[in-house]
Amino acid sequence: MDTIKNYLEKPFAKHILFWIVVFSSFVFSRTMSYYKGYFHVFEVYFIIVSIQIITAYTSIYILIPKFLNKKKIFLFAFYLIALLIAMFLLYNFFRVYYIDLKYFEVYAIHMKEYAKIPYWERFSDFPLFLSKSILFITPGGLLLMLEFYRNQQAFLKLSEQKKVAELTALKNQLNPHFLFNTLNNIYTLSLEKSDKTPEVIERLADILDYMLYRCDDTFVSLNKEITLIENYLALEKIRYGKRVNISFTKDVEKDVNIAPLILLTFIENAFKHGVSQELKTAEINISITLQGDSILFSIYNTKPNNSLKTTDQKSKMLGLKNVIKQLDLLYLNNYDLEIKDEQKSYTTTLKLIQK
Repeated sequence: MDTIKNYLEKPFAKHILFWIVVFSSFVFSRTMSYYKGYFHVFEVYFIIVSIQIITAYTSIYILIPKFLNKKKIFLFAFYLIALLIAMFLLYNFFRVYYIDLKYFEVYAIHMKEYAKIPYWERFSDFPLFLSKSILFITPGGLLLMLEFYRNQQAFLKLSEQKKVAELTALKNQLNPHFLFNTLNNIYTLSLEKSDKTPEVIERLADILDYMLYRCDDTFVSLNKEITLIENYLALEKIRYGKRVNISFTKDVEKDVNIAPLILLTFIENAFKHGVSQELKTAEINISITLQGDSILFSIYNTKPNNSLKTTDQKSKMLGLKNVIKQLDLLYLNNYDLEIKDEQKSYTTTLKLIQK
């Protein structure tokens, strides 16, 4: 059974099955009163299906790749009409010199009259040419539609795989950066033999548990992301103490979904570039609210007067590029990102539009 299934999965077998279905539909849907028997029907439609096969594969494998795909529309139309004329001539040849001669006696009166029309006179019958051309080209059109559908499915599957791979790579770029900062916090506190070290380790454990086991999905609960942010802010507050004033307001009356770690990236940057170099007291104001089902996030941080413009700035741009790429992959055009880089402050506003 598996061998048959595997064989039918092959393109060649699928095409054979397609033409068997086409031929059978012709043969078994005919009214036998017009024919001498099933062999008569078989011969007539064997000729027609053979011409359909020639028309289909000449169009699919020669005319379309050579002309249509290269935007040579006029040449494609010219050669397609020439092909249909040739197939019409071939059909009439078999009809006049074989089928009509062999089965003339079983024809009805009007069919006998038509069978007497010479070969070249039939060629001038434009309505007949048009109807036969449609008959000849229809299976090829169906094959093209099936091939297009198959290619679209393969493209969508490939795109989804690529998206997952890119998102995984982007997350892997973000997570080590976050962990490095947090481990530095623990290292600093351990050197000071601070009583806050156990609390930091506990919060880090919660963060690691979330990042390793609970944010593998494409979208996660916003409330879980808020808990992650609260843990992160608590760690940074312990690290910097009175060197930073943190305000975190949230107005989330219902739970919605959000791409994981998106907001955390902006918050990390605010601490790294707005607090770590500040000699006085830095300020960070964070807000998360809902507008309908859309998420509105904003973060404001002061900038130190001695802000570095070299490697630190490049790191900041890399983090921003990564998060924008994630937004493009997950939200397409359904987000608005506004950044105000002023002399003494840096403000980011992000709106994630839920569809």
